[in-house]
Amino acid sequence: MLQLLKGAPAAAGVNKKTEALVSALKEEGVAPSLAIVRAGEDEGTLSYENAAIKRCAKLGIECAVFAFCEKDSDDELQRSLRILASDPSVHGILLMRPLPKGFDEAAARELIPPEKDVDGCTEGSLAGLFTGSGRGFAPCTAQAVMEILDHYGIDPASKDAVVIGRSLVIGKPAAMLLLARNASVTICHSRSSDIAGKCKNADIIIAASGQPESVGTEHLRDGQCVIDVGVSWSEKKQRLCGDVCFEDAEGFDLSITPVPGGVGSVTTSILALHTAEAAARAAGLELG
Repeated sequence: MLQLLKGAPAAAGVNKKTEALVSALKEEGVAPSLAIVRAGEDEGTLSYENAAIKRCAKLGIECAVFAFCEKDSDDELQRSLRILASDPSVHGILLMRPLPKGFDEAAARELIPPEKDVDGCTEGSLAGLFTGSGRGFAPCTAQAVMEILDHYGIDPASKDAVVIGRSLVIGKPAAMLLLARNASVTICHSRSSDIAGKCKNADIIIAASGQPESVGTEHLRDGQCVIDVGVSWSEKKQRLCGDVCFEDAEGFDLSITPVPGGVGSVTTSILALHTAEAAARAAGLELG
């Protein structure tokens, strides 16, 4: 029987932590604040931005958007990032990616201090993730994967996990987070051989290649946990779909995140929590 790992209950648990931390911060006179920096009007970017603003508002986190049009200069965007980086009233900075053509995304990322990098996009944050030093934050989507596993009591320790995708946004950081929890991790990508066979033998599959419905019957077996990170629009089905063919998954006795309503619904909650944690660290408050 298929078990749905819905994101909403996991998000609610994260939000509860954030609410408690925001309350403690405000008792100390600290108002946690997130700055969103965006260039262009990409629909997907705007959708995530709006979701982040709503989440922060519900949890008592101040949020301001610094928007640039594609005609603005790269220097203007970088100047704004430098100001936000040095402003003590700003605790978290979210750089909406990818940036449009004409903007130097790598240079922009590195202007964000790791302690304010609440989406884990800088080299300093990623280095902290890979070394386990605790410096900076993990990318929100990768952390959302772990929150779902934890909420549903799925312990990665001693399990075989396959991560499909090697991006710095999801694939690699998710692999490092699983490794830190004592899973044995295989990363697959477009040039990997026998991805289906590797997945078939896995206890946990993280599907994050961005290839819609590319994981099907030949990848799956009973007893697996499948976390589907992909979100794509299917013209044929006229609905959103994930990297996993849900109709194929229904033929197995496994647990899986739905699309929509899975990982994506937890991501903005992680962003808000990271912002509150950044504010607490800046204020010298102990995190529970």
